[in-house]
Amino acid sequence: MKILVTGSAGFIGYHLCNKLLSANHTVLGLDSINDYYDINLKYNRLNNLGITKDKIQYSKKITSINNKNFSFYKANLEDEDLLFKIFKKEKFDVVCNLAAQAGVRYSITNPNAYISSNIIGFTNILEAVRHNNVKHLVYASSSSVYGLNSDYPFSTTDKTDTPISLYAATKKSNELMAHTYTHLYGINTIGLRFFTVYGPWGRPDMALYIFAKNILENKQIEVYNNGNMQRDFTYIDDIVGGVSRCIESDYSNPKYKIYNIGQNSPIKLMDFVKAIETKLDKKADIKFMPMQMGDVQATYANVDDLIKDFNYKPSTSIEYGIDKFINWFQEYHTNS
Repeated sequence: MKILVTGSAGFIGYHLCNKLLSANHTVLGLDSINDYYDINLKYNRLNNLGITKDKIQYSKKITSINNKNFSFYKANLEDEDLLFKIFKKEKFDVVCNLAAQAGVRYSITNPNAYISSNIIGFTNILEAVRHNNVKHLVYASSSSVYGLNSDYPFSTTDKTDTPISLYAATKKSNELMAHTYTHLYGINTIGLRFFTVYGPWGRPDMALYIFAKNILENKQIEVYNNGNMQRDFTYIDDIVGGVSRCIESDYSNPKYKIYNIGQNSPIKLMDFVKAIETKLDKKADIKFMPMQMGDVQATYANVDDLIKDFNYKPSTSIEYGIDKFINWFQEYHTNS
């Protein structure tokens, strides 16, 4: 198939492009390469895909020097005219929209970035899909949509009417918008609620990256809610394995569907810290902090639908995942 992956310079997008290319799909990546975090990390991911920084220009298509089946556009989802030109020219079979302004806490201080990227940008994706006869859209939602829900594990049949961050509210909005386009225009839409994704090439604003970096540099780590938190940490390979199955699913009978992709096995935050300490053979200097605005105490994914529809369940242990991340982290920062 010919597949558009937006957010292809991002953490999940980069790994998904590799996964799809290994399955011999033709992939076009699109990313704005914004400066929410270190853009060099984004350029290095793209470089691994055969897209060199010196060749990248806004709105210009570049073909990978490593794989003729991969090409890339630097573009903003908010640029409706350019997006429509790309769709008209490329004629995609499937679109996977991972591009979004990420981060729960950043949304508290920079709300407009989320409206622009996650609402306006997603609307443009839906319209481009609609007007260019794309029948299958897979898009990133988030476990954050569960908000103040206290029924565990989180199920896609639970109400999600209590988001506690604007980021979560925009992701819930995406799900509602997708439902409308399925109903009105017969587009098959699959929304994926990701649960605390981690692994090599991860974002610098995420807990594992921050903890590893600070411990190695003999700096304090801040642990919120006094450590009384649990997260359904999900390894990146398990995430893209689930996403790729959704992309390759049968979409001949259009439907609207939401799936959780999570480990289905929450880890206590302090056990997570201990696993990092064990891998680094170094104790953390911990500063316990109160709960942050927009944060939740626990996440826990019910993945019954993923198992039923795709015979798929994330299974990577936290020890293996942390080991892989730390190995990458130390090599990356030694060589960069």
